[in-house]
Amino acid sequence: MAIRMGLIGAGRMGKVFAHTLAFNVAEVDLVALAEPDETTAKEVSERFQVKDYYTDYHKLLERKDIEAVVITTPTATHVEVISAAAAAGKQIFTEKPLGDSLEACDRAIRAVKEAGVKMQVGFMRRFDAAYKMAKQKIDEGAIGKPVMFKSISRDPKRTSLEFAKRENSGGLILDMGVHDFDLARWLMGSEVVRVYSEGGTLVYPELKTVGDIDNAIISMKFASEGLGEIDVSRNAVYGYDIRTEVLGSDGGLVIGKLQQTSTLVMTRDGVTHDTVPYFMERFGDAYAAEIRDFVDALVNDREPSVTGVDARAATALGIAATRSLDEERPVLLSEIG
Repeated sequence: MAIRMGLIGAGRMGKVFAHTLAFNVAEVDLVALAEPDETTAKEVSERFQVKDYYTDYHKLLERKDIEAVVITTPTATHVEVISAAAAAGKQIFTEKPLGDSLEACDRAIRAVKEAGVKMQVGFMRRFDAAYKMAKQKIDEGAIGKPVMFKSISRDPKRTSLEFAKRENSGGLILDMGVHDFDLARWLMGSEVVRVYSEGGTLVYPELKTVGDIDNAIISMKFASEGLGEIDVSRNAVYGYDIRTEVLGSDGGLVIGKLQQTSTLVMTRDGVTHDTVPYFMERFGDAYAAEIRDFVDALVNDREPSVTGVDARAATALGIAATRSLDEERPVLLSEIG
């Protein structure tokens, strides 16, 4: 029997999850959505064949027939919506980041614990087939002890100026880098103890008007003595570029590629191939897989695969790296809490 779910938030990521829940996960019945903009709510509900929509998410939470909710509202609102959903007894899947501050993360975790419900956070890369295989190989000892982590996350275009505001997205480093921070902890099997960031508004000067940047590099030191580096950018005009490398004492792993298909076009002018256009082409299956995993946690009454504690740790790294950028100095994670 399918789990009856509601979707809260119908913006860019809300539409991604509406499509995933409605068409790609048979174990879910998406019965309602909530979105404050009525025009958007109506359009999304019709587009994805969702029977009911509300402009006040509290109305959705009042429904006794809805067992779980997927939250895709702006980051700054997550703790409020999570707390309300937990108080209503709903099982919770929330998009990353968990919150825009550690206080917000702690409040969300506490609300879920007090209500006795489950919460999974949407770090979908863990559910991508390539990343799952990499984790399995590392755990099996195939590359020995992980000693170096490198990750690239580059979007083909900048986000809207409204979303880019720190009060909405948390800024480039937290918004985009949080996936890489999560992967760093997960794949290296060690916590990060120090970060140092360099970044700037190098391509889109208009981002300066909202206090954001378009490119950054974050260096990391792990408790295991391992080293790491993350490269985040909003101007990969050639395509959606997500790659990760883990170097171990006895080998290494490379995850991801620029090429979307395995077709090479070879002419007298040279050899060309396509590139991954954007995130759904790269991670569409992973979005569905993480929802199936969430459903499995509910059906089998187990702890979700990505917990609030995991999400808090990734958020702490994003906050520390952003502070490093602002203060132009290395930041210890012990300073953040």
